[in-house]
Amino acid sequence: MALIYHAELHPDKMELLASWLPTRPWFPRVGQLPLERVGSFRFDDPEGQVGIETHLVAVGADVVQVPLTYRGAPLEGAEKHLITTMEHSVLGTRWVYDACGDPAYAAALTASILSGQGQAPQYFENDGVREDIPESVSVVASGLPGGEELVEGPQPGPADLTVARIRTTDWDLSVVRVLELGGEAVADPSLTATWSGQDVPVLLAWALPAE
Repeated sequence: MALIYHAELHPDKMELLASWLPTRPWFPRVGQLPLERVGSFRFDDPEGQVGIETHLVAVGADVVQVPLTYRGAPLEGAEKHLITTMEHSVLGTRWVYDACGDPAYAAALTASILSGQGQAPQYFENDGVREDIPESVSVVASGLPGGEELVEGPQPGPADLTVARIRTTDWDLSVVRVLELGGEAVADPSLTATWSGQDVPVLLAWALPAE
């Protein structure tokens, strides 16, 4: 479960995204259209040290998926994935990373997809009383298909920057950056989502055994 603090953030998350996203080669080029928040969801870090949050953001007719990790200290060797630092009024300075370069995200995404557990419930805590936070995005993880052979899912071409590829020891993960809102078929194990106004499940990520 993910404990969320009532806190002030500098910069706040939408400011951070509005500054960083236009610098990404995969971000849709749609002029000066503003970003609009669609929703977000979290995964649990078993160690309880890393915040793992995925934002869905609309820009014009497109929706992009932006996984971020928040750390209390710099992640060694991940300088190129560092987006910025953020001041959190409860937790202090947080180092914010593109989660596709953070091993904590890779582990959490793999665990979610393969186990079928989906996202972590989020809650506030006030004077020892827990207040659940309603989900803004409904995430469904397929889990491993029972008795079925794992087959190859859709693969990006050499110049396709809209899918991030993450290699772990046992699994190759694909994370869709610019979402296909009409729905896209993929062999399980995979992660999909719906949200208000989006009833067709949208592919977020999938996993294949490492070669």
